[in-house]
Amino acid sequence: MTEEFNESMINDIKEGDKITGEVQQIEEKHVVVHVNGGKYNGIIPISQLSTHHIEDVNEVVKVGDEIGAYVTKIEVDEENETGSYILSKRQLEEEKSYEYLQQKLDNDETIEAKVTEVVKGGLVVDVGQRGFIPASLISTDYIEDFSDYEGKTLELKVEELDPENNRVILSRKAVEAAENAKKKEALLRSIKAGDVIEGKVARLTNFGAFIDLGGVDGLVHVSELSHEHVKSPEEVVSIGDTVQVKVRSVEQDSERVSLSIKDTLPSPFETIKENFNDGDIVEGKVMRLTNFGAFVEIGAGLQGLVHISEISHEHIGTPSEKLEVGQTVQVKILSIDSEAERISLSIKAALPKEETNEANEETTQKYTNPSNEEDNNPTLGDVFGDKFKNLNF
Repeated sequence: MTEEFNESMINDIKEGDKITGEVQQIEEKHVVVHVNGGKYNGIIPISQLSTHHIEDVNEVVKVGDEIGAYVTKIEVDEENETGSYILSKRQLEEEKSYEYLQQKLDNDETIEAKVTEVVKGGLVVDVGQRGFIPASLISTDYIEDFSDYEGKTLELKVEELDPENNRVILSRKAVEAAENAKKKEALLRSIKAGDVIEGKVARLTNFGAFIDLGGVDGLVHVSELSHEHVKSPEEVVSIGDTVQVKVRSVEQDSERVSLSIKDTLPSPFETIKENFNDGDIVEGKVMRLTNFGAFVEIGAGLQGLVHISEISHEHIGTPSEKLEVGQTVQVKILSIDSEAERISLSIKAALPKEETNEANEETTQKYTNPSNEEDNNPTLGDVFGDKFKNLNF
């Protein structure tokens, strides 16, 4: 009965079965294995010893090792009653790898894998078999040269599994995105209005500059780039510049951070009295018009208001009747309030005296011109001449 049982066990081994055995002999291109419960020995070709390319069988196994493998083929010589099982250790390793990777995919867990090769389209990694990270999934940042990754061990997420086509797609980008989300959340909690922090100019738009604060981008509006009038952000900053910024506001829900570079710079009003004083007549440029007056810049970051009543001696309905944006004008400084950062100006008071008195001079000219003094003083004859003609003495 024992012989019949052993015979049945032997005859039950067929292609596709999983077996265990002990390495008995190592040859240059294959390994001989004693198959537990088998009638024949097993042979594992070098190409089926590992999921990786190997040059020397001794890199993978040695005599006496207990290994598992799949039976891929049975070769029998019935005439000589000999045979062998053709085995694949690689197939078993791939199966175990897929089971492991599928579990990580289902649980949204990360794995670690070493980069074994850098290719044109991405990175090849060892995950118990050949795994691939496409270039688009290497990082959240744009990376032009992948060569620095060779030999490094990376934390990855499983992106796609296709055992039938031996396809294993992995992502480093997904891990970075999750890490960045945590950093962003922590940073948004840590910063508050009034903080002065360092950042790097990430990108520029026509309305301002976005500053990377270390996982969160904040906006410096074009009006907050400098005390001077700025038409375009490129006039002040460039991409990659490291800058000091002051936090103006933080909106946790919308993840919006408003910043200012201007607020970190000395105010021009701190030194205004070194260059300007009350009563000075200076040149300025009309920056904008309102219904109540005009704002005129007399120096970098120094804008003062010319009230509508101080634009002209004539009565005007709107500043645009006399002024336009960009126009250069002479203004008189009426007052400077450095603490409140306010300047009161007058165009009217800066006009030359001959202009302010022009109308008055025209109406009184004939009474003040010495050359016409006789004409300006009428005689009795001029007044009563006609009446004297008819008198007889």
